[in-house]
Amino acid sequence: MRTLLPLLLALLVVASGCLSGGGEKMEKTLEVGSVFHDGEFIPKEYTCEGDDINPPIYIANIPPDTRSLAIIVDDPDAPAGTFTHWIAWNIPPVGEIPSWIPKKTETDEPIHIIQGKNDFGRIGYNGPCPPRGHGVHHYHFKVYALDTELKLEPGSSRKELEKAMEGHVIAWGEVVGLYERK
Repeated sequence: MRTLLPLLLALLVVASGCLSGGGEKMEKTLEVGSVFHDGEFIPKEYTCEGDDINPPIYIANIPPDTRSLAIIVDDPDAPAGTFTHWIAWNIPPVGEIPSWIPKKTETDEPIHIIQGKNDFGRIGYNGPCPPRGHGVHHYHFKVYALDTELKLEPGSSRKELEKAMEGHVIAWGEVVGLYERK
């Protein structure tokens, strides 16, 4: 038994190290916020019933060795399963992703950002738009700090983004907003 204990401890250390590369298995260390607080309703202007523009995303505690940020916005309450509203990557490690990011694959103003296809089949952000009468949905605005810039084509899918991020996530965090259409 004494000889097995060091081996078991070593396996635990290796296993915990493997989890950190996937992002969501590691502890949230980025502080992520917006114009709404965690668990509050998202203002209408950031939804399909308003201007359908992305809200500003505020990020704190970005590790100094961060080379870029990535964002995934999704709704796990969608009737057919998790629905992706926005994916973007190679965002400079800044404290704010501003509102009104243009809906095109690459943007230069106000910050350079590369965007992919959401589950609406469009490039860029499309806000909350749950089916009427379906109740309150939870929208997860997840931000990932990466140790590299991703070599990923503009317009790529969420699956391609997640594969490219594997092993490069050094920190992550999220803010969850609510929305309901009656």
